[in-house]
Amino acid sequence: MTAPQVRGIRRTRIGIVTSDKMQKTRVVRVERLSRHGRYPRTLRLRTSFKVHDEGNESHLGDLVEIMETRPLSKEKRFRLVKVLQRASTAPPVPGEPSEASARPPEDAPPSTSDAG
Repeated sequence: MTAPQVRGIRRTRIGIVTSDKMQKTRVVRVERLSRHGRYPRTLRLRTSFKVHDEGNESHLGDLVEIMETRPLSKEKRFRLVKVLQRASTAPPVPGEPSEASARPPEDAPPSTSDAG
């Protein structure tokens, strides 16, 4: 009898898509804050990860959640979990309610109800 294998802890991170020019691969920039070792200073460190996006769901500027996974290629070690927030220039997702359809157009003439 062998014990069932237990999966290790998979880290999740949140970042912004900086490139969507490859098929099924996105480049995601993750920012973190770190204290300087000697001087009382907070540093903002940025790291870019290649992320596997099977359905090409994310686009440039989207806020996404990624999860660590087994190596998928030479540089890909993360996969896309979900898109948290769409960029304003990204195409709408089919099936999600559109913000533009919920609001009346801004250039629409004001409604007047003159009875005279």
